[in-house]
Formats: sequence, structure tokens, C-alpha cells
Amino acid sequence: MVLPSPAASGADPNAERRNRLLASAAISLQRFADVLTPLGDLFAARGHELYLVGGSVRDAVLGRLGTDLDFTTDAHPEQVQQILRGWADNLWDTGGIAFGTVSAGKGEHTIEITTYRADTYDRVSRNPQVSFGDSLEGDLIRRDFTVNAMAVKIGVDGAQEFVDPLDGMTALLAGVLDTPAAPEDSFTDDPLRMLRAARFVSQLGFTLAPRVKQAMTDMAPEIERITAERVRAELDKLILGEHAIEGIDVMCETGLAGYVIPEIPAMKLEIDEHHQHKDVYRHSLTVLQQAIDLEDNATGDVPGPDLVLRWAAILHDIGKPDTKRNEPGGGVSFHHHEVVGAKMVRKRLRALKYPKQMTDDIAQLVFLHLRFHGYGKGQWTDSAVRRYVTDAGPLLSRLHKLVRADCTTRNKRRAAALQASYDDLEQRIARLQEQEDLARVRPDLDGNAIMEILGLPPGPEVGRAWKYLKELRLDRGPLSRAEAEDALRTWWNDQHPDAPGDTATRR
Repeated sequence: MVLPSPAASGADPNAERRNRLLASAAISLQRFADVLTPLGDLFAARGHELYLVGGSVRDAVLGRLGTDLDFTTDAHPEQVQQILRGWADNLWDTGGIAFGTVSAGKGEHTIEITTYRADTYDRVSRNPQVSFGDSLEGDLIRRDFTVNAMAVKIGVDGAQEFVDPLDGMTALLAGVLDTPAAPEDSFTDDPLRMLRAARFVSQLGFTLAPRVKQAMTDMAPEIERITAERVRAELDKLILGEHAIEGIDVMCETGLAGYVIPEIPAMKLEIDEHHQHKDVYRHSLTVLQQAIDLEDNATGDVPGPDLVLRWAAILHDIGKPDTKRNEPGGGVSFHHHEVVGAKMVRKRLRALKYPKQMTDDIAQLVFLHLRFHGYGKGQWTDSAVRRYVTDAGPLLSRLHKLVRADCTTRNKRRAAALQASYDDLEQRIARLQEQEDLARVRPDLDGNAIMEILGLPPGPEVGRAWKYLKELRLDRGPLSRAEAEDALRTWWNDQHPDAPGDTATRR
């Protein structure tokens, strides 16, 4: 990669660090020579320019480049398809070609090549009136942030030249997100960029330039122009980021969260001198961070980053504002906030178009997160332990981590006692799992046996009997066949005291 000349960089106090990062990026890009070199040759042979651009260059400089590579070119989409045909393993149209983007696969790499853009926006929706540009500089200035407006020219025989007309490297070195043009113009064109700013804070650990933060604050209502599906995609990337706490803070500080997930800033409850309680918002951020810290590696039960666990952590107390009560004597209560919270989770995630299974899982974790506090010093019966495991189902490992993360007390003795109690609960679960298959707790008699014993045809009565046996199994553990049949007959006769004859012989 061609670096800035010593004369050009000599006055730059960051010159040494800048050149070191660029040299590191060149080494990083060398790992992709099997893609970059032939691509550069193919485009040059047709008389076209090709630049690696955007997040790919940023991530190469930061040493985090993955297998997704973004390029820009002066070639139009049909020409790009012709150039790639025969070299790429496959080409596909995901709808991007209407916006000038051709997608391709080569080995493990996903490649997107977009024609220089010079779009205009109607400033009502976020849909651009697509038009192709004629220069790299014109393309770069329309991008969201200067750290995403750097490029590397891919020339013949793998030659590379770093191009940074908007000085994105200085912003990257400072860890600052700034817009190429005035942020008000950038966000008016595409309000999603405001949410992308919060997402990049989460992913990169950067801060916002003051003018960007002010524009986001002033223009937060514009985010309502964006579809729920696009908002959801950015929120997920944000919460999966390494600095998710900071990303959420940015959303709340600028007012964006009030339009996309208002339940989070609503947790900033007013605290008066007479009714003291934890800052629910800050507590929830701490729980999120502790849940992140508890995520497993790739071989664990909850490999991180885990979207369901993280959403459950930040949302676990969203029911508190609606259930807050000031009690006599200066106390504060939040009775049944887990029930209210679970309903609120379902409503919000449905509005954001989350898949049903994910919505159900997050809501169930919120609903269950408080149940452990009835465990005390181990007073639960085996029946209660079975129900805890059964109600959690496949979410049990996540529930373990959520409950542990929810311990944010500064009282070291109390924190140790809570963790010891949960250790005890997990040990009891493990012991019961050795004796019983708690993951598949089912009645000791199936539907066919129930119909045979009670002389019933298929129907709702069989379902009621099955449910009774399931509850009995949870209460008493595994039963023998004879015990289960006796219990079923006794229950049936209690339900139908006026029925003639013995259920064992009635058909």
C-alpha cells in the first residue's frame, strides 16, 4: 500500500501512528491477495477503476477486517456483472442492483461492488433517487461518516494506494464519528444514519463529534421515517457490539431511544429524598454489562454475543416505571413488574417486527428473572425446582446468567449470599437432572394410555387428564405405571362423582 509521503506527514503529530496503522492495514489486506489482485487486474483490463471502500477500509486499518468486502467503481452494474462472470463462484441479485450494487461470492468471501453514486433524496422517505456519479470523491462525500469514507485503490498486480480526501484517518485516530458534510444535511437525507452513529459507538467504542450529537438531538423525531425492520437491524447490531452500554447511552442522551424503544429511557425514574431506590436505568445497563461478561465462548451453553440474553438483560426491569409505588416509611415497591414487563416486551418487540420465537424467548426470560428470589436459603421443594426448570425450558442456561447478572448490590456480603444461593439452586437442578430428564418432563402416561384407562375417545377430556398428570409429575417426580394409573382414576372419579361404574371397565 502506498503511504503518505514523509514530507506530507511530517507536520502531523499523529504521523507515526498513522503510518503504523496503514502499514498494518497493508499487511491485513495482503491476506486477501487471492481476491484483490485478480479483481484489480480484471477491472484494469476493461479500463475501469476499482476501490476497496467504506467499512472494509476502516476495519482493515483497525485490524478487524472480515470476509465481507465492499468496493466501488466507475463501471456500471451491467459492466460489473460482465467483468465478474466467469471469475466469481456465483452472482446474485438481492435487489441491490437497482441501487448500483452487484453481489458475488468467491471462496469464503462475499463481495459487493457498487457504482459511484451521486444520489439525491426526497427528504420525506429515506429512498434515494438513484443516479451514478463519475468520481470517487463525489461518492465518498455522500457516505455517512468520514471513518467510512476512506478508500484503497486496487490496481494492476495487486498495487494498492490509500485515498483519504475527507481525512477520515484523523477521525479514526481520534476515535470520533463525524459526517463528511453538515450532519443536518446527512441526517435529513437518511435519518437511519443517526441510529447507525449509535451503532458505531457500540461496535467501535468511538465518540460523537459535538456537531453530530447536537444534530441527532435536534433531529431525533426524523427517525420515524424509517421502517421498523431497518430500525430493528440497527438495534441488533448495536446491542451485539463490544460497547453496547455506550451505544444505548447515546440513543437515550440524544432522544433517539424515545422514538424507537421508549421503554429504555423511561427507566430513568425520578428519585426523591424521601423515597430512595436504585436508578433503574443505570442498574439495567450494569445488568447488561454483567450479562455480556458472563457469555460463554463458542463451545459454551450461551456463546457470545447472545442477542436474546442481551435484550433480556437491558429490558428485564422495563415494567418498573408502570408498577412503582411509594410505600409508607419511604420505601418503594414494584410489585409484579416482571409480569407487566413481559407484556411490555412483547408489545415493543412486535412493533419492531421481531420474529415470534425471539419475542417469546425474551419475554419469558423477563417474566422468570425474579422467580429465583423466592428460593431464599434453599426452601424450595423439589417440585418448585422442577417447575423452574420446566418453565425455563431451553432458556435455562440464559436464565442462569440473567439472574446472576441481575445482582448489582454494592453490599459484598449480600452479593456473596445471593450468588451462593444460586450456586445451590444450580447444584440441586444438576442432582435432579441426574435422576430425572428434567428437560423433557412429561406425564407418566401418554394420551393413548389415558384413553384406554378412562375409556375416552380423542378430545378435550384427554387433554385435561394429560395436563393433570403433567402437574402431578412436576409435584411428585417420576411415578410407576401402577401409581400413575391409580392417580388418574382417582382424579377422574373426583371430577365425575356422579358417573356410573368403574373407569377401569367403562368403555
